[in-house]
Amino acid sequence: MDSATSETRTPLGVSAANGLKIVVVGGFGAGKTTMVRSVSEIRPLNTEETMTQAGEAVDDISGVRGKTATTVAFDFGRITLDARNVLYLFGAPGQERFWFLWDRLFSGTLGAVVLVDTRRIDDSWYAIDRLERLGTPFIVACNDFGGPTYTPGQIREALDLDPHVPLVNCDARSRESSKIVLITLVEHIQAMYTDQARAPRQELV
Repeated sequence: MDSATSETRTPLGVSAANGLKIVVVGGFGAGKTTMVRSVSEIRPLNTEETMTQAGEAVDDISGVRGKTATTVAFDFGRITLDARNVLYLFGAPGQERFWFLWDRLFSGTLGAVVLVDTRRIDDSWYAIDRLERLGTPFIVACNDFGGPTYTPGQIREALDLDPHVPLVNCDARSRESSKIVLITLVEHIQAMYTDQARAPRQELV
């Protein structure tokens, strides 16, 4: 399996002029930090802190008992698209007490990836609701934790997901898998803007 530690990273060229922003959101322990780390061409900036027993009274750690660290601000990674364009990745913290940071992270974003842990599907509700309220394009990626297997239809029903929102499976530890997720998001955004451009304009009377 691909991993971030085995990849050779290419530095950003000095000629890059356009920065595109994507945010990775989802529930606590869904794999957001892992995805940013696996796909970034630079060593990611992260704000992980060691989890302690005191945090158990604040955060719901059911289903993530093996987790030893958690993001307290955001993760940051980067991917060079070409000589002039670069993609910036931001991983949002999953705990409810840090949700107030999300509005800042969503500002100016091209779109978002909602990572879902199928063992705890309900944890994804808030992210989807917030993105829909803001009108931010997004896709849903189910991260493989070896939990129960659901059909795409069952997951869509559980998340009350609109039919036009892409739903994909992924392994956030794999760079190739994470790249496919980002490509799916970009293609979804491109299709949305193409559809809007083709839509007939209403004339003022």
